[in-house]
Amino acid sequence: MADYHFVYKDVEGASTQWDDIQRKLGNLPPKPPAFKPPSFTPAPDEDSIPKDKSWIDEKTEEELEDLEDDLNDDRFLEEYRKKRIAEMREAAKISRFGSVIPISGSDFVREVTEASHDVWVVVILYKDGYQECGVLLRCLEELATRYPATKFVKIISTDCIPNYPDRNLPTLLVYSNGAVKANYVGLHSFGRRCTPEGVALVLCQLGPVLNDGQSGRDSSRETIMEGERRRLIEKVIKEHEDDDDGSSSD
Repeated sequence: MADYHFVYKDVEGASTQWDDIQRKLGNLPPKPPAFKPPSFTPAPDEDSIPKDKSWIDEKTEEELEDLEDDLNDDRFLEEYRKKRIAEMREAAKISRFGSVIPISGSDFVREVTEASHDVWVVVILYKDGYQECGVLLRCLEELATRYPATKFVKIISTDCIPNYPDRNLPTLLVYSNGAVKANYVGLHSFGRRCTPEGVALVLCQLGPVLNDGQSGRDSSRETIMEGERRRLIEKVIKEHEDDDDGSSSD
């Protein structure tokens, strides 16, 4: 004879009156909350998202490339798509700089004279152990960080020019479109005191040498010069204030 067993199972989360009494007496743990499934939120349909400038801004360069055939009917968005791709590529190019890059003699043509036509290159000829070389290098390191769209490189003088006289160190060369636009021999070219701001102002006399990557090459020149003048004035004022504080403490 078959043995049948029936197990009654109530609705999940329900309890008997006896269980409720036992819970009040502390003989049973609190009743667990009834299971509630998370609400369903359908993923947004790409076609339903409004296509505007903000929609373009959220795309990666690869995604923007894939949209080339999809925006032909919207001239404004197609032009904005191309603009965003150009901005991304410019930003990627700028990110290569931001420091003084060491190069060797064999690198010079590739890194300097064959550099992109829209990039100014500032080259310092130096040697280790020369105090004045160290002063100018520190200035260039600060400017390289401040103006990451300008390419700064350093090379041992005799690696660049065999038998180059040490008395001419440091020497600064400025290149644009593969040609030398200026050369500065010694620190005296940058005023009585060689500061990053003083070097920047001298370089700006040549043209839009310094570029922070935030504005156009030509339009940014006056803004950069004004900013460097302001930094120089603030630095001089701070030094005088520090001197006065030091004198008063004596």
